[in-house]
Order: sequence, then structure tokens, then C-alpha cells
Amino acid sequence: IALMVGLASKNSTTAQFIGGTVKAADDNDWIKGAPLKDTKITLIEYSDFQCPACRSYYPMVKKLSQEFPNLSVVYRHFPLPQHANARPAAQAAEAAGQQGKFWEMHDMLFGNQPNWAESKTAKGVFLGYALTLGLDIDKFKTDYVSAATKLKIEADYQSGAKDINGTPTFFVNDKKIQNPQNYDEFRNIIEQVGKNS
Repeated sequence: IALMVGLASKNSTTAQFIGGTVKAADDNDWIKGAPLKDTKITLIEYSDFQCPACRSYYPMVKKLSQEFPNLSVVYRHFPLPQHANARPAAQAAEAAGQQGKFWEMHDMLFGNQPNWAESKTAKGVFLGYALTLGLDIDKFKTDYVSAATKLKIEADYQSGAKDINGTPTFFVNDKKIQNPQNYDEFRNIIEQVGKNS
């Protein structure tokens, strides 16, 4: 490690692991990028669709998944109680996921966050997104309110509850990291972990 630090430029940052581990990713998670069985690096994000900070990290995480084909990106729901539409948005993503469109809805929710974050009719907005994505609307409506959907969101939340006090919170290979300040810093962390895996 000393050698790596010596070679690193003054601007690069080594991963700040700040304690806390989390449940490893499994087939119940929403995963994009490398399949779990093939990957050496997992990035688990606990996130809230209504959280402005989560929205600002969204393009960074998307870019990482494109730049590192050996990276598994895992999304877990962590809807904060102060965000009235966070849980309904998570339900919309889960319902879309039942039709194979979780990540498409994920992108739509973050991409349009200002349009629905404070809306009193967010469910209607989410139905519009479901139509745009070509989903079966009756199935979407059923899955949106299903017990299975609500249980999945709660299971995600509980899996991180003891180690998370804000969103987004990131874990690299199941270890909590300090949130990077920019994309280059994030990329350095992934590269560094990849070299050491």
C-alpha cells in the first residue's frame, strides 16, 4: 500500500473505509453491470429517490458502471421519513422491476426528480412513467401496492439501518466508504479496490 500511495498523484485519494459492513449482495438485489458470480468489485448504494444528494451521485454511479465492466452495481432502497414521496417512488421502481424495467424506472425517477419530489399526485406521475416504459399498467398498479413490494423496500432499509444515517451511503465490497467528492475520486476508489482484489 505504501508503494501505491507513493505513486499516486497529489490529487488522488485512497478509499476512506469508515467502518461498518453490510449484507453482501445476492440474487434478491437489483444489480447492473457484472453478474455477482463474475465480479471482484461490488458497489452497494443505499439511496432515496427523492434525495437531492442521491440525484447528484446518480450520473457518477451510472458512469462507473459503464467504465468498469467488472463492477456490480447494487441499488438498495433507503427511503428517508422526511421525504413523503420516497417510499412511493421506491414502490414504482419495484413495480417496474417486476416487468424487467427496474433500472429504466430508476433512471426516470432520478432524471425527473424535480418534477415529482414535492408533488401531491406523485403516484399519477409514476403511472405516466410506467406508460412511457411500455409497462402493463394493470400489473404495475397491482405490484405498486403489493405486500411483496413493500416487504422488499423494508428489507433493504433494515439491512442498512444500523450503519446508515443519510443517503446516499456506499459500500465497496461490503465495506462502508466516505462519500467521494467527485467522479475522479470515485473512480480511484474502484480502481484501487480492483487492484487489491
